[in-house]
Amino acid sequence: MKKKILLTIGSIIVVLVAAGTGYFWWMYHSVASTAGNMYETSGGKGNHDAVSQKKPISLLLLGVDERKGDRGRSDTIIATTLNPKTKTMQMISIPRDTRTEIIGHGTVDKINAAYAFGGTQMAENTVKNFVGDIPFDFYVKINMEGMRDLVDAVGGVTVNNKLDWYDEGYYKKGYHYARGEINLDTGAKAMGYVRMRHLDPQGDFGRNQRQRDVIMAIINKMANISSVSRYTQILNALGSNVKTNLTFDDMKNLAFNYRDARKHTINYEVKGQGQNINGLYYLVVGAAEKQRVHDMIEQQLNN
Repeated sequence: MKKKILLTIGSIIVVLVAAGTGYFWWMYHSVASTAGNMYETSGGKGNHDAVSQKKPISLLLLGVDERKGDRGRSDTIIATTLNPKTKTMQMISIPRDTRTEIIGHGTVDKINAAYAFGGTQMAENTVKNFVGDIPFDFYVKINMEGMRDLVDAVGGVTVNNKLDWYDEGYYKKGYHYARGEINLDTGAKAMGYVRMRHLDPQGDFGRNQRQRDVIMAIINKMANISSVSRYTQILNALGSNVKTNLTFDDMKNLAFNYRDARKHTINYEVKGQGQNINGLYYLVVGAAEKQRVHDMIEQQLNN
């Protein structure tokens, strides 16, 4: 099965910061047009007052692999908070095999199935229930190709690789990922890096960590790009692959009022016990861990 990857809202923030603080007016209008292409409300209208008032906000980040006639599943799920006061971005990854109630479907299943059954709204309601009834102010959904397109748009990223392996063959490139600092110079190579899990002793947990590492590498690379042509490619990648209920005004407010949040990033992976139930693998998360995740989000939103 194809694995998915997601780009955090930080990508959009950095693009808007750069475009709004020194480039040409045509770039500003290009950003506005891109924001319009990305805007939708399939997961709710969004808490626009919170952004305009510079309050801490929560975002649900979903990575999907939609094709014509196939909605796909949200195999990447990250509950994110941005706190402009503490300059903190917290990213809590929820493994796709997490067993939970699918809100609105009347079943207990893997959490990534919620998107397949009911799209963004059902996925959002299900994750909200899983984290202890904490609502999300906004959502950002990215299709699989967005990861590859954005890495190409920024000219590649550098990461610190903890394992040594050869590509599993999905892209048929035979990439070698050496241990240590490596340059993922193409989107295809980056996709091979974040997709791999069977050769990782930590399985999905290791894969999710690589996802977060690449996300931050993209954000940091975008923050230092000065080429107008690069921003054009970035905007094209975002407009083609991202959907969100953030308006253009929300994005402008995020750009100027929340841009320091990436200076302090907290990463966490939801923990559980792997179990086979009725012949299927699930990650069963206990009540104490769910409470821990709830408290982590609450703390960021209330500081």
